[in-house]
Amino acid sequence: QDAFVAFHVDRALVSKYLKSLQIGELAPDQPSIEPTKNKMLVKDFRELRATVEKMGLLKPNQLFFFLHLAHILLLDTAAWLILFYFGTSLMPFTVSLVVLTISQVQASWLQHDLGHLSVFRKTKWNHLLHKFVMCHLIGASAKWWTLLHSRHHAKPNCFQKDPDIDMHPFLFTLGKKFSVELGIKKKKYMPYNHQHKYFFITLPPLLFPTYFHCHTFYIAYTKRYWADLAWMLTFYIRFFFTYGSLLEIKSLLAYYFIFRMLESSWFVWVSQMNHIPMDIYYDNNLDWVSTQLQATCNVEQSLFNDWFTGHLNFQIEHHLFPTMPRHNYWKVAPLVKSLCAKHGVEYQCKPLLTAFADIVHSLKNSGELWLDAYLHK
Repeated sequence: QDAFVAFHVDRALVSKYLKSLQIGELAPDQPSIEPTKNKMLVKDFRELRATVEKMGLLKPNQLFFFLHLAHILLLDTAAWLILFYFGTSLMPFTVSLVVLTISQVQASWLQHDLGHLSVFRKTKWNHLLHKFVMCHLIGASAKWWTLLHSRHHAKPNCFQKDPDIDMHPFLFTLGKKFSVELGIKKKKYMPYNHQHKYFFITLPPLLFPTYFHCHTFYIAYTKRYWADLAWMLTFYIRFFFTYGSLLEIKSLLAYYFIFRMLESSWFVWVSQMNHIPMDIYYDNNLDWVSTQLQATCNVEQSLFNDWFTGHLNFQIEHHLFPTMPRHNYWKVAPLVKSLCAKHGVEYQCKPLLTAFADIVHSLKNSGELWLDAYLHK
């Protein structure tokens, strides 16, 4: 299946685990594809996939990723040196916060690459460096991320299957259809008609300092990810030892909480711009390509946008080819556009600020739809 091919680098190895699951062959008169799936689109996408492999677009440029890691480590070191050399007054304190935030966010983009096995050809090297970046540099569990993010990629924007939209309906009402359904059922967990306003003070600044902190430790402990927990502790020991030698306890805690809030805001705006404005509903059992395209959109390319978003401005290409190294997205984008044009499938691409604004607009529209249905007699 297309999802299996998309997720695995060494298909010969992982295919061995499928042998015990084989129950037989399809009868000659049985269709090999379900009626909900676009047969011709699937056929053309598989041809595109073969072309991508022949072009070598799935092969990583390790110099690119080495330089990316180097700039993360330099920024991480610079954040501490600023406080060490210039003191802990307001100006160096603020500059250090900004530098560390940049380092952390760029590290989160790199761990994303490693988690998708797109940095090294050998899986074990991706996993090893993933633990270093995610656990030691960021302070979260690599296996926790893989568990959640793999589910997101398998069924993006599918309620009860994509963990990234679990905030519906308890914090926000998402999607046009869900909002109407929620209103008809007279359910109100939050004042959804104001969700586009309280979004600014809830999800962006608080996702990392609150939910992610608790959830990553909870999952790592309950699933016994002991290696991840040990790696994670090295982050906190390193952080509180190095910065604790320069800052008093109140300033240290403030420093930590503020940079987590800044990091969270950056991450949320970037990660949600590609999905929240798109269709959100139950799983309709569509083919791989249609499932990804109806739930994702792109942001225009520029050197700044590529760096700022970790190349997640090419969200469509990333979702269709999750193991592709991000420096090759721009090369496959024209081919994906042609495929979409041939089959009449929408390929959305917008400016960065428009993508941010669309998050708020979609939340506002969903809230208004909920209110209309809620008040309808």
